[in-house]
Amino acid sequence: MTARARFVALDETAVDPAVRAWGHLLQDRPSWREPFHYWDGTEETVRWIFVLDVLNHCFWPDPGEPVWETVLDGTRYSGYCGLAAALKKAYLDGVPITDARFLQTMTPEALARILEGTGRMPLFEARLENLREAGRVLVAKWGEDVMHLVAWANGSASRLAAQLAEDFMSFRDQFVLDGQPVYFWKRAQIFAADVHAAFEGRGPGRFTDIARLTAFADYKLPQVLRELGILRYRRDLADRVDAGRYLPSGSREEIEIRAATIVAVEKLKEAFQQQGAGHITSVHVDHWLWSLGQREPFRRRSYHRCRTIFY
Repeated sequence: MTARARFVALDETAVDPAVRAWGHLLQDRPSWREPFHYWDGTEETVRWIFVLDVLNHCFWPDPGEPVWETVLDGTRYSGYCGLAAALKKAYLDGVPITDARFLQTMTPEALARILEGTGRMPLFEARLENLREAGRVLVAKWGEDVMHLVAWANGSASRLAAQLAEDFMSFRDQFVLDGQPVYFWKRAQIFAADVHAAFEGRGPGRFTDIARLTAFADYKLPQVLRELGILRYRRDLADRVDAGRYLPSGSREEIEIRAATIVAVEKLKEAFQQQGAGHITSVHVDHWLWSLGQREPFRRRSYHRCRTIFY
């Protein structure tokens, strides 16, 4: 669909220079062992990751509003890291967030306690419904345990992601543009990738087709790709993004940005592989770009703003 794009262009001549300038920061095996992540080496970690990825979307505040933050072990976290920290703290405090029946009956008060911090987490009501849906589906179809779904996938990350998108509306990140379906499945794919990373490709994280996953198209990756010169926006879209004006979810502009992001990651992966890194996957490149996005040089221009549960 990028060949029919009107608002976003891919400049392939910028791919090799980006790899030469920043490729040394690519991590061969990104570590899950961050202080804000939960890990106990058992299936309970998989259940915790599932809850994390049910809620893993849209952290930026409205203009004039403070960034939502929380504290874990004396360290202040925001964004995705803050969400993970809040869920880790809740779990360690005995809140049964990995229990499907608890999820399906989650109350606003319970979720507010879990997400306690400064500021307010965006899309609070949508997150509450996502958790309830997750619990309902697990109870109705998967024996109250996401591990039954992981076992059913039988070592296939792509099969797992596809089933998540089939069973859970909140994971069904897909649209129709010009009469053609466009599948992103950002959070569905990232669940498989997170389990793979947490278990270092072993046990419940042993997926034989992890290389089939595409980029997890969100708002941070295109921000970085644009700064690298790989993505270029038509002037009216560039002005809109730079001014912080919202793009509707499912709009042509938003779909083009995300679709071009996935294609750009594939081009970057090919460039890394041509340099001898044959084992590099789209997941590696995605994490590399996301990590670059935490650096100040890649924050100079705004990311596109879209209120959505999908990323």
